[in-house]
Amino acid sequence: MSTSDAPQPVKLSLPLEYQQDLFQELRAEDEVVILARGLGLMRIITNLLHSYDAAGNNLIVVVGAEDRENGWIGEALAEHAAISAAAKARGLTVVNTDFQSVGAREKMYAVGGIFSITSRILVVDLLTGLLAPESITGLVVLHADRVIATSLEAFILRVYRQKNKAGFLKAFSDNPDPFTIGFSPLSAMLRNLFLKKASLWPRFQVTVARSLEGRKKAEVIELEVPMTDHMKEMQTAIMECVEVSIHELKKGNTGLEMEDWNLDSALLKNFDTMVRRQLEPNWHRVSWKTRQIVNDLTVLRGLLNSILTYDAVSFLQHLDTIHAAHSPPPGSTRQNQSPWLFLDAAQTIFDTARRRVYAARPTKKISEESNIDALEPVLEELPKWAQLAEVLEEIDRDLYFDPVPRDDSNGTILIMCSSHDTCRQLRDYLQHMHIKPKKGNSNPEEAEDMGDEDKPSATFIMRRKLRNYLRWKSQFAQVSQTLFAENQQALRGAADTRPSRGGKPPNKRRRVRGGGNVGAMMGRADNGSIQQYFEKPGEVADLMAEVQITEEEAQQKPDIVADPLDNMDDYYQLFEMQDLVVVHAYDGDQDEHVLEEIKPRYIIMYEPDAAFIRRVEVYRSSHNDRNVRVYFMYYGGSVEEQRYLSTVRREKDAFTKVIKERATMSVVMTVDSHGAEDPQEAFLRTVNTRIAGGGRLAATAEPPRVVVDVREFRSSLPSLLHGRSIVIVPCMLTVGDYILSPNICVERKSVNDLISSFKDGRLYNQAETMFQHYKSPMLLIEFDQNKSFTLEPFADLSGSISSVNPGNVSNDLQSKIVLLTLAFPKLRIIWSSSPYQTAEIFESLKAQEPEPDPITAVRAGLEKDQSAEDQAFNQEPQEMLGIVPGVTPQNIKNIVLETENIREVANMSEKELEPLVGQTAGRKIHGFFNRNVMEEADD
Repeated sequence: MSTSDAPQPVKLSLPLEYQQDLFQELRAEDEVVILARGLGLMRIITNLLHSYDAAGNNLIVVVGAEDRENGWIGEALAEHAAISAAAKARGLTVVNTDFQSVGAREKMYAVGGIFSITSRILVVDLLTGLLAPESITGLVVLHADRVIATSLEAFILRVYRQKNKAGFLKAFSDNPDPFTIGFSPLSAMLRNLFLKKASLWPRFQVTVARSLEGRKKAEVIELEVPMTDHMKEMQTAIMECVEVSIHELKKGNTGLEMEDWNLDSALLKNFDTMVRRQLEPNWHRVSWKTRQIVNDLTVLRGLLNSILTYDAVSFLQHLDTIHAAHSPPPGSTRQNQSPWLFLDAAQTIFDTARRRVYAARPTKKISEESNIDALEPVLEELPKWAQLAEVLEEIDRDLYFDPVPRDDSNGTILIMCSSHDTCRQLRDYLQHMHIKPKKGNSNPEEAEDMGDEDKPSATFIMRRKLRNYLRWKSQFAQVSQTLFAENQQALRGAADTRPSRGGKPPNKRRRVRGGGNVGAMMGRADNGSIQQYFEKPGEVADLMAEVQITEEEAQQKPDIVADPLDNMDDYYQLFEMQDLVVVHAYDGDQDEHVLEEIKPRYIIMYEPDAAFIRRVEVYRSSHNDRNVRVYFMYYGGSVEEQRYLSTVRREKDAFTKVIKERATMSVVMTVDSHGAEDPQEAFLRTVNTRIAGGGRLAATAEPPRVVVDVREFRSSLPSLLHGRSIVIVPCMLTVGDYILSPNICVERKSVNDLISSFKDGRLYNQAETMFQHYKSPMLLIEFDQNKSFTLEPFADLSGSISSVNPGNVSNDLQSKIVLLTLAFPKLRIIWSSSPYQTAEIFESLKAQEPEPDPITAVRAGLEKDQSAEDQAFNQEPQEMLGIVPGVTPQNIKNIVLETENIREVANMSEKELEPLVGQTAGRKIHGFFNRNVMEEADD
């Protein structure tokens, strides 16, 4: 079908003006669409696919779709077909590793329809001719921002465009940032996509703004929640630690591009990735301190978010685990500890976090002899909890005076937050927010200070969390004492032999100024780092007495841990939609389905999210009969607010850069979509540089060819070889990964794969097999182009099994390679710094060699009674099945032909297996799969 065909007369669900304009534009021409996140990209795609599906005579391939996106597309196409009553619509067919055999795929491709195919399967089907590129009506590429020059998607588009000049090609993305990175990034991305036009749709685009602002807007109430003084203090201290860490990175790694290494960039999600990407080429040369700081930045940036999302007790427990993970056993030096633990700001973080949970009470002593103050619970609550209670109270008043919705909404309250952990926290709070301890069962002073009896309180939750924390801490202290007992004993022995210098005795807690904070202060170790703080038994007993179980707490229904399938009425009931409070985590495009299904009248954004705000705008503008009130909550002056504003600003700047480049860039030259290939260029591509008898170049009608194992399509090397005009023949090879000629067989190994191959001995077997079938076996060790060309960074990944220079793991890996060459002296090893260099090496190796025969390559290593056609089946399940006792190369063929998958084999009885493999083998197979069940029955 030509891309200039008029749209089919089908019913679409595109109510907004910009959606309709974009749809008409997509039907008219090929382009990449960059739409702002939250403006309904999946709705555009599903309507476009439905317009082609309704025609009934198309073969459309969707590339790059994730599993849940396949579910959304399939569901949307089914709904469209039901509404429009399109008889020719067939919906979506997903082709992945769980799909049927090669023959079944070939039959479905011949019938046509819409297929979402994984990239690895699609590229193999295109190269083998199972799916002829000429028969494809068009390709729809999702996540176009991920299509780089070495990706499988770029390989697919190159094969498609070389053989299909008339089919359409549409690409989509809702992430403009990758289109702004590098030199002329938009032009480079268009070349990778084989497109000439980019269509940009930011939020500030005229049509988009008119569509969302022209109709009745959603009622938005902005709530700036102030942080507590303790939260501000900890946030400032963590920011200081981050700033010092970035300064130390700059000081220790001069010569790098550090313009974006600042405090503002540290708030972005990809800051860790950016720093690691710049350090990775020289990772083996950077100091231990630099590596530790890079890891610490991830931890510190996580703490910035944890302050705002974790309650006081959970945050303190999180800090304890971080401190334990970053603190080596006693006796270590300062050089092998996280540098930020030596800062005064780190002391502030730990001390302030402890003061939020409990503090010292000057008026009460543990004992007459002790001068240490007792502890009392503080249990500071998150400010958003009280704000959420006020919002819900306001909504209740609104529903009381206006109980019947005057619109099409359900009256449901939808609370949106950032993660599932926050969802569980809010569920807990909403269940217990109105439970307050009575004066007779709780701290009298606390009860007197409660004030308004109708005010919701989170004391119930915090008291329970503190009890659980104290129990956990006591167990944690016992584990730490057991683990470090030997080190501590050695330290005491060393301390006894050292002369006394009049200092204070070690490991004794000192009193500090300010009696109210004594119980919350942490000491310093001899090397200057913060010591782990453990409450004394008397302090724990005092705190446990303060948060004892009350009558209301004992009457609470416990949470459901497992469904007992009895007393179902206690846990499951049917409610009216206006009585529901739904707590949901932000989940990308899934949020649009949540809004459409729940039809909320009230939306509480517990945490800010720019994309969801736009989804609410689209939802409200698409339904005139639904009123929505949105409560937008955020912590004023917090990292949360800065991150939200930075995200909006970065997206706007990204669209601005792309718009400017599109206005000034030259025409992107891609494969001609209408003309044929130049005959002279086609002839030059067939010139083979093999030296003929007279030393002249020989022109052959056969282009260079390489036989590639289908499992190698996970890498970018087949795509790069194809880009050098080498014909790629995918086959299921038993021997080698790349067959360059009848004599040259190459086994490709990345460094990580090389290490694992040495550990399990697989590489020796592969080398031995290659020598049995080829004259010139080769081992290719290929490095990542963005990493250092050395084995040193991978030292920690290999094991020390060599007797030569034990302890030096890097030399151990090299010694294994030496042992391999001693075992196989004729084995040639190719060292390649990147896939680009590998493609160049392969091309030079083929220069004076004849072309390989794919059938011969497939037959190499097969059993005598095993044919090449048997390789058409998925080999991974066959490899798993081949390990099962009783399965032999002779009977595995019968099992594969007669069964669908391994599950069916595992569930077969001995009588069912006997016709396939024989009585003895059937007994072994059945016994293997049922061994554990039989043992449990005997027990």
